[in-house]
Amino acid sequence: MRDTIYCVFSVLTTLVLAVVSLRYVKDFYLLSFFYSFQLHLAVAAAAASIAALVVKRHWYGFLTLGVSLVLAAHGVVMTREFVEPAVDENRPALFRLLSFNIENDNFANGPAIADMVLASGADVVNILEAEPLLSELPRLLKTYPYYIGCGVGMEQCDTLVLSKRPLIEPRIRNLGLLWRNRLTVSTIDFDGRKVNFLAAHLTKPYYDEFHGLEIEDLDEIIPSLPGPLVLAGDFNTSILAPDVQYLMRRQGLGTASLEPATWPIRAGPFGIPIDHVFSKAPLRLKSVRRIENSFGSNHFGLLADFVVDP
Repeated sequence: MRDTIYCVFSVLTTLVLAVVSLRYVKDFYLLSFFYSFQLHLAVAAAAASIAALVVKRHWYGFLTLGVSLVLAAHGVVMTREFVEPAVDENRPALFRLLSFNIENDNFANGPAIADMVLASGADVVNILEAEPLLSELPRLLKTYPYYIGCGVGMEQCDTLVLSKRPLIEPRIRNLGLLWRNRLTVSTIDFDGRKVNFLAAHLTKPYYDEFHGLEIEDLDEIIPSLPGPLVLAGDFNTSILAPDVQYLMRRQGLGTASLEPATWPIRAGPFGIPIDHVFSKAPLRLKSVRRIENSFGSNHFGLLADFVVDP
């Protein structure tokens, strides 16, 4: 009986470790969902290895435990690779950004989401799957008179960018080949300092190779926008995904010290960050925090403050 239990633990642990480890051989899109959970799966594999060793002491249990710890450690290293130096708390922020995928059939919570946006103090607001806010636009525009999306630049109400300041040359781009109008590009002048804004909504990473193609499009667009830059939105994958890591390294993007988990909602702080706010020098993130109320969405929103280095 002990041998059977030990074998079950060992087989399951081996399968989990094999799936996670394949990322170091090839970025296979069917497994990309699991790559985002590298830390979670490695910790689970370590726990299963310990349980197997409690049942029966065997060299293979120590091997799987060692591999689990290595994968967990490298997952932590990868999450820390792009962290920007901390900003003095007393340093005033140049602007605040709110980014939130509110879910396109979340109509019952549209008024409450609009109330939250107005109370957030955000200077710029990215709303993805924005149709529930279409009826709330008239009152939102009293605070945010400049916008793109939801009838401006595109007929659909998928991506909506609201701003207290004029949007310079706002435009909407396609990402990849699957969805249309999933990227907005604009520039905003904050008292003489122009900042480029990209609001992106990427497809799920296991939909063939579309996610990788969207990352390639971003990799081409970002260099065409010199100066301070913000890339924010729903990436449907964590920073541990190989293609996101590729983009971050290529474009010199930075993150906050600890990205808040935004999905799944029920997991709370134990979920994964699939919604991101990235910055490019000389722009730096002062802070990023999660909006604790999901307002009926299947994502949590993010509030981020920024500073610009001289």
